[in-house]
Amino acid sequence: MKEVLRVTNLPLPLYARGKVRDTYKLNDDLLLMIGTDRVSTFDVVHPTGIPNKGKILTQLSDFWFSIQEIKNVVKNHFVELVDEKWLEKNNLRDHKELIGRSMVVKKAKRVDVECVVRGYITGSAWKDYLDQSGPEQGATICGIKFPPGLKESEKLSTPFFTPTTKALSGHDQNITVGDLVKILGKKLADELIEKSTKLYQVASNYALKKGSIIIADTKFEFGFLEGNLVLIDEIFTPDSSRFWDAGDYEVGRAQNPLDKQHVRNYGIKIGWDRKPPAPELPKEIVEATQAKYLDVFRRLTGSDPI
Repeated sequence: MKEVLRVTNLPLPLYARGKVRDTYKLNDDLLLMIGTDRVSTFDVVHPTGIPNKGKILTQLSDFWFSIQEIKNVVKNHFVELVDEKWLEKNNLRDHKELIGRSMVVKKAKRVDVECVVRGYITGSAWKDYLDQSGPEQGATICGIKFPPGLKESEKLSTPFFTPTTKALSGHDQNITVGDLVKILGKKLADELIEKSTKLYQVASNYALKKGSIIIADTKFEFGFLEGNLVLIDEIFTPDSSRFWDAGDYEVGRAQNPLDKQHVRNYGIKIGWDRKPPAPELPKEIVEATQAKYLDVFRRLTGSDPI
């Protein structure tokens, strides 16, 4: 199995160590955000990493951040990808492991909610729908009414916005749009809904046309830079989104995932209780997950990660 980068140790002030990313402070305005090969499911990090996962996430986010139609919806915090010249300039020449998996970003004040957009009913939304007898009488999820008669993986009539809290530890909690308004105010809540939905629509159309990939749902994080709302963290990666092969899509069943759901499914299959410690991942799960991430990258970008 190829070597994985699970943790970094740089001669810089550590700003944050998340479930997947290590972030260092470069100065008062800029951060160095590194995509490691850690993988988490149900908010718990597994002891096994996925080779080159951090490179795929970082470069795919860079790809999306660079698309003009995406930038027309909302600006983002991205400054540049780390390359060998950047390492030399910043006295980090001995840390070539950062190349391709690290980006310099502007330091934004994060909005502490996750903006989830669902174009299809699947995952936790499908579970909630079944728990409320949704097929017979409809269901209310995050304050949104889902009609009766939906089948698993069915496309929704319009993308639904279902926000969650951004928990520092443990699980994020679903909230309603009404809760969002109470937390952030109506103006900001409306802006988050509008921009999240538009981003999803733009990327969904692109992915289907370019790579024959369905983006079933996705999540965004936003922040403020100089008083303006910007997109932060990652966008439309196999960690933050559900990707399905359009050619294999069939309503009424779970889809073959091209994303982190493959790892989640393994944990469910072996009966893991979703509490720490997370289980080790066998070689076949690691290799299959890496292949899925690489397939998505190639189909969306038309190239290989560096």
